[in-house]
Amino acid sequence: MRLTRIGGPTVLVQLAGWRILVDPTFDPPGRRYAFALGTSSTKTKGPLVAAADIGPIDVILLSHDHHADNLDDAGRALLPGATHVITTHSGARRLGLPAAHGLRPDESILLEADGKEALRVLATPGRHGPPLSRAIVGDVIGFTLRRQHRPHPDLWITGDTVLTRKLLRVARGMTVDVAIVHAGGVGFPATGPLTYTMTGRDVVRFIEALRAGVVVPAHYDGWSHFRDGEDGLRRALAAAPRGAGARVRWLPDGVAVEVS
Repeated sequence: MRLTRIGGPTVLVQLAGWRILVDPTFDPPGRRYAFALGTSSTKTKGPLVAAADIGPIDVILLSHDHHADNLDDAGRALLPGATHVITTHSGARRLGLPAAHGLRPDESILLEADGKEALRVLATPGRHGPPLSRAIVGDVIGFTLRRQHRPHPDLWITGDTVLTRKLLRVARGMTVDVAIVHAGGVGFPATGPLTYTMTGRDVVRFIEALRAGVVVPAHYDGWSHFRDGEDGLRRALAAAPRGAGARVRWLPDGVAVEVS
């Protein structure tokens, strides 16, 4: 498996002949984007790899389509060029693309193509905010990717989610080679102390519950709405039991690396 950090939640995954792009965001920095309930965020960092340099994409995994920090204008322009776009059921309807497949948690799709190993993509649960917030913040999902001959997933991408009891149950039952975990502790002045993604402390609890060989942090910087951010995540990992922090691998900027 080769992973390239592009920025925010955007990671290029190369696995078993497949080129997979997670949550494409390629707009330049400086713009403020509106979210729900009068909240907004400014993009503070641009992509580490330009959209024009990404190359052909087989699959785009989109945890949700309705927030610009997971799908911005330049990222949206890439969707028609992908063979498969996998996202939530509601997102697939909104996108209206022939290649869009909508999944609910625990639903899966088998991807097959000449010259590539068959790949099973399964949706995992997420909640992008506090209890009862789904009607406001919308649906989100994560993904596991498993080659057909493997007994457990090669990769789990959590997507944007807080740490819920359901997510912890899934983590405790999961064995996975690599987990990409969205962090950052998103929050907004308009909604007070509420958070909308995992903080560093949440990530530590998640790692302790999960049987994963490598944990890769993602979506912890590049936007003004991160309260915890990279610093909070690093502090929490430094204070965590050694077994948790030792499994974490930070991706370099814009460089493809082998991860196993």
